[in-house]
Amino acid sequence: MSTVDAPIGVFDSGFGGLNILAALRDLLRYEDLVYFGDSARTPYGSRPRTEVVRFSLEVAHWLVQVAGVKAIVVGCNTASSVALDELRRAVPVPVIGVVAAGARAAREAARGARVGVIGTERTIASGAYQRALGGEAGPAIACPGLVELVEAGELDGPRVRTLLGAYLTPIADSQVDVLLLGCTHYPYLARAIRAVLGPDVLLVSPAEEAAFEVRASLEAAGLARRGREGQVRFVCSGDPAVFQRIGERLYPEPIGIVEQVPPAALARCIEATIDGTGVARRERVWSDVP
Repeated sequence: MSTVDAPIGVFDSGFGGLNILAALRDLLRYEDLVYFGDSARTPYGSRPRTEVVRFSLEVAHWLVQVAGVKAIVVGCNTASSVALDELRRAVPVPVIGVVAAGARAAREAARGARVGVIGTERTIASGAYQRALGGEAGPAIACPGLVELVEAGELDGPRVRTLLGAYLTPIADSQVDVLLLGCTHYPYLARAIRAVLGPDVLLVSPAEEAAFEVRASLEAAGLARRGREGQVRFVCSGDPAVFQRIGERLYPEPIGIVEQVPPAALARCIEATIDGTGVARRERVWSDVP
């Protein structure tokens, strides 16, 4: 397989990145895609930074070594906000995150107005979106528990509305015009979010802007493919049957067969990666990342 014909890898802590995958399918129909959902270890957003970096590196090495991808899209905002630099140093393919894309889309929509952000605890604590938005940054609210509801397939209802009502009060009080959904799981809660905030607040997701960034990156590197329609390969670290059942509620196309690569197999990929000093990269990353 030539480099041009190699697939694009997309990974997320679970199902959230499926909306990034859908945007890539719409824009890059000729590309093969490999989606990896780390469903055995979801959510990333409440984990320590060292764990998020380690998990992200394990998945990225699997995508490069086993799936043979030509580029990686980090479809998880938490991983994008804390692990992107490590990933770019660790793998020999382009790595595209979603934070810059999301902030760019929000700024364009806001046209100088302030932008509110909701995300996981780790994403908000990193300050990545606040820095990317600069002077247009409004309130940034961590929303623990929402990812778990999406992962369970609970997209609306009393529990969802109660949590959103508590989290979105500062957003409503600040009267922002744009709310950036700083977690790829949150677009699946858009109906419930609109019910809480009302129709006047514009909801922005990074998905489409990230897909345009991927296309531009591939074209600039001479890696864009033309010809036959691409295929999608689904892989998860948890239960494939559960992934298929919930994933087909969230993804607009049939998912079909889901492969399983458990965490132990992911760890073996990074253990086999040796850096230029001859030291296992796994040992260096786990011990040195703050």
